[in-house]
Amino acid sequence: MMKKGLVALGLGGLGIGVTEFSMMGMLEDVAKDLSISIPEAGHLISLYALGVVVGAPVLVLFSARFAPKKLLIALMGMFTIFNGLTALSPGYEVFLFARFLSGLPHGAFFGVASIVAARMVERGKDAQAISMVFAGLTVANLLGVPLGTYIGHHYSWRYTFLMIVVIGLITMLAILCWVPAVSADKNASISRQLVYFKSGRAWLLIALISVGTGGLFAWISYISPMLTQVAGFSKGKMPDFMILAGLGMFVGNIAGGKLADSISPSRAAMLIFIAMSVCLVMVYFTVAYPVAVVIMTFVTGAVAFSIGSSIQMMLIRSAKGAEMIAAAAGQASFNVGNALGAFLGGMPIAMGLSMHTPQLVGAVMALAGATLTFIYRKRYKA
Repeated sequence: MMKKGLVALGLGGLGIGVTEFSMMGMLEDVAKDLSISIPEAGHLISLYALGVVVGAPVLVLFSARFAPKKLLIALMGMFTIFNGLTALSPGYEVFLFARFLSGLPHGAFFGVASIVAARMVERGKDAQAISMVFAGLTVANLLGVPLGTYIGHHYSWRYTFLMIVVIGLITMLAILCWVPAVSADKNASISRQLVYFKSGRAWLLIALISVGTGGLFAWISYISPMLTQVAGFSKGKMPDFMILAGLGMFVGNIAGGKLADSISPSRAAMLIFIAMSVCLVMVYFTVAYPVAVVIMTFVTGAVAFSIGSSIQMMLIRSAKGAEMIAAAAGQASFNVGNALGAFLGGMPIAMGLSMHTPQLVGAVMALAGATLTFIYRKRYKA
């Protein structure tokens, strides 16, 4: 039976997932409402990711000695307030600022939640416990994001962010009631945490995550214009595709956790990055065929989201005594991939090329991630 504490942490992942990924499905609606271009709307994705990159290490560094349960509630409180500000944004500039603020607690929450989840289960099931935290992200893509996309398309994107505020409030209550009180690390000084970043191993991990996961975001950041303008589907079909992608992510996340516990996490990550690259190339060449588009939306979502548990375990195992900052750094790196995927994927579109060319950018990024993971395995025998 699943522990209630893992459910509470997964709820946090749900709220964060809806915040992060609903923007992809609502991109055209937001652009129209604010009278901006699609590449400009894409900056709202990148600014959120930048907030994660800044907030993850900074918030963990200055709060690592606090009790994890209280820290999780505080981070979710920040998340809720900043998403409320997003819903009330009067224009593009305030929207950009609010998106940056909303991203600040993201990485720190997942970093702390990953450590708490791993401590709640017996050794050998760490990756599967962590996958339950990330299951919130997949449920977000399966249910929350399609609902948010539907609300944003048929009513207003502001209502979508108000829905996120409600999820944040429920999550705070669930953490308060269900997450056990895990003792704080009294030795977790800032200097001790910062030692982690002195190792080449840490920076190689950061690089492979930042580059490799960009493949996912080059795909999903522009999935809406690709499916409507290239594949020929109507905007009304976007919630269905987001559900399909979310179902793939849900299945892939569970499978990825079991894979990471069965073989070494680094080997699993390398294989997943290679599979991701292959999927994105296939998306590019099959976008004109409706049946293939449907199949590849599910498969690509499954492959892309199976990576989470592997990279979190690689980070935690590489940072004895500084696991929390390592896990948070992983989330920051994941969102560097978010920013890079959205930015680099948007470049060919800004140059006037087709809306499906970001897939090739993503394929190259995923393959680069696989190469860096291979180097990591050889150098550190991990």
